[in-house]
Amino acid sequence: MDVRATAKYLPISPQKMRLVCNEVRHMDADQALTVLQFMPQKGADFARKLVESAVANAEMNFELNRQDLYISELKADDGPRLKRVKAGARGRYKPRVKRFTHLTVVLSERDEE
Repeated sequence: MDVRATAKYLPISPQKMRLVCNEVRHMDADQALTVLQFMPQKGADFARKLVESAVANAEMNFELNRQDLYISELKADDGPRLKRVKAGARGRYKPRVKRFTHLTVVLSERDEE
């Protein structure tokens, strides 16, 4: 059974978030939480909170065992962009783009063999 959790409109660019996602994809859920806790990136905190939420949903709503869960899918998609302007020299303007991310995690249960 798959358990899905999403976090939308995170104030970080998807490119930076994907660097964090690539580190913990296909890890066990508890191992991924430990790795994310000690990563220095800003996106690691967003991902850790989302994985914790997905694990809690799996335990409470679907009665799955925490030790059998692993991250089968973790992706960072583009969210909306805020276009802002900063004043430049000699009356010009410098465009600024503030990017947002939609983060999705899917936990699956390992098959016992």
